[in-house]
Amino acid sequence: MNIAPRRTAGSPATDTALQSQARALGDPTRHAIFRHIVQAGAPVGIADLNAQFPLNHNAIRQHLAKLVDAGLVIESTAASSGRGRPRLVYEASPSAEGKWGVTGPYERLSRLLAEIIRTGRSAHEVGRAASAEFRVPSPSGDVVADLAAAMARQGFEPEVRARAGGAEIVLQACPFASAALVDRDTVCALHLGIAEGLANDPHAVVTELVARDPRSAQCRIRLRFATEPDKGHLPGELVLRGRVNRP
Repeated sequence: MNIAPRRTAGSPATDTALQSQARALGDPTRHAIFRHIVQAGAPVGIADLNAQFPLNHNAIRQHLAKLVDAGLVIESTAASSGRGRPRLVYEASPSAEGKWGVTGPYERLSRLLAEIIRTGRSAHEVGRAASAEFRVPSPSGDVVADLAAAMARQGFEPEVRARAGGAEIVLQACPFASAALVDRDTVCALHLGIAEGLANDPHAVVTELVARDPRSAQCRIRLRFATEPDKGHLPGELVLRGRVNRP
């Protein structure tokens, strides 16, 4: 089976990682398991995989271990649903995005930009409408934590910080830096809309996205728990206001 990543060779470390992933996917059964996890769109358990593939649990675990070691799949513990040990679940690693048939952040961005052109709606509106596809598969019920988790899955490396009357999520990285440098208003308005749609809770309202230089990131998504005004912006910041009164 010939499998090739959709990117050119980079640093030695990158090349080594790609070679490791290629070896892991060289086994047809393991590649099929990986594709199933990618296409599931939500964390997959061993029992789910066992129902799809004619293998025993131990064989599936061995294949999953190799996919995890290669950085293709992430293993996590599902929320407990009662007695017994919490089950392990698996989903595609963000580091695999853009390679091996896994949709990358710029592919998702291109679809949203095409939607803006096709419909004539604003970037903010398109972002809100598309927010469901960015929602975490197993929400915890904590609006801020779930929003931060959704942004982490997109590659923003979020950090939650408390602030008077609410909270802010500091985005330590921008996976769309090159696009945002060209049109910061559009790219950032899309993500303001996505954040509003993801929050969608009367107790925690996204009030604004404070966008800084995308090359250094540190942008802020601000949420309000109480009716307190937001203050304090640095020169050169792009402040995008959310529709806080929207039902």
